[in-house]
Amino acid sequence: QVQLVESGGGSVQAGGSLRLSCSASRYDSTYCMGWFRQAPGKEREAVAGIYIRTGSTFYADSVKGRFTISKNNVKKTLDLQMNSVKPEDTAMYYCAAAPASYGFTCLQRIQDSSYRGQGTQVTVSS
Repeated sequence: QVQLVESGGGSVQAGGSLRLSCSASRYDSTYCMGWFRQAPGKEREAVAGIYIRTGSTFYADSVKGRFTISKNNVKKTLDLQMNSVKPEDTAMYYCAAAPASYGFTCLQRIQDSSYRGQGTQVTVSS
């Protein structure tokens, strides 16, 4: 089991920046960790993922070039730096973790993860 706690959400104007943080109860080197978001009436979307063992990062096309995921192995934290935000980035953002699995990408594992935090709301105004 992994407990995850997010922080850092809030309201920001389009074009601005926001940084989300996630504190994990433990790090597992076999895991992929990341962030997914869900807006009302929309499906869950994995936006960023990182392999704990290698540090390799992955992004959804919708956020590539704007969002950056990073981890701190000592503090067991996971951050999501969100730049040039758009109104369509408005959603509840969740930190997630899942064991890496052969045949599935990190983002797919994040998309289907059952380990997640309570979420933090991000609202982008135009």
